[in-house]
Amino acid sequence: MAEPRQTTTDAAPPQRRTYKYYDLLLGAFVTILLCSNLISASKIAVLNGYEFGAGILFFPLSYVFGDVLTEVYGYARSRRVVWAGFAALVFASIMSAAVVGLPPAPGYAGQQSLEAVFGQAPRIALACFIAYFAGEFSNSYVMARMKVWSGGRRLWMRTIGSTIVGEAVDSLLFYPIAFLGVWSTELVLQVMLTNYLLKVAWEVVLTPITYRVVAFLKRVEAEDYYDRDTDFSPFRL
Repeated sequence: MAEPRQTTTDAAPPQRRTYKYYDLLLGAFVTILLCSNLISASKIAVLNGYEFGAGILFFPLSYVFGDVLTEVYGYARSRRVVWAGFAALVFASIMSAAVVGLPPAPGYAGQQSLEAVFGQAPRIALACFIAYFAGEFSNSYVMARMKVWSGGRRLWMRTIGSTIVGEAVDSLLFYPIAFLGVWSTELVLQVMLTNYLLKVAWEVVLTPITYRVVAFLKRVEAEDYYDRDTDFSPFRL
């Protein structure tokens, strides 16, 4: 007599993919983000008569990383990286405020230097949070949607196009929130426009490197994700 076949109503859970370089890219992204915001966010530099925010030198790299992550791993995994960066920014701001706010010991001579470097005004910190959150998600969303729309062709158009949108959102939020009323309106507009153009120019200059990194990651990770059925809400992990 044949034994009855056993059945189950519970489907086996899907295997979660693991990647060789995803965690490394996440760490590099968070490092660039923290250094750009803590070290150079509020410094105005001048070169050949043009004034610009010093953060322009390195902050645009976070958008390059965002483009690479979205292109290779998809919007959902890029979203996790954006949230990791946001959490790191919040923790760094809380830690900076706590350390700077502690009463210095008698004879300690470094308090003023510490305040100058890490004593970010709450207004600047708030501007960083809002601009980063909106800008990075705008960049990733545009990148993902353009990839589906273009069928994966013309990577240069997607990286530059998403940066044009993401950096515009970031700049339009950060500089007015952080400095309007502190700097003159003329200076705010000048620095905002100059930084925006330089950030986009950075993306253009780095496009050949982006092509090489994307090709390498797609090959070694065996991944080239298309966000056809993705939930694009930023409020998910």
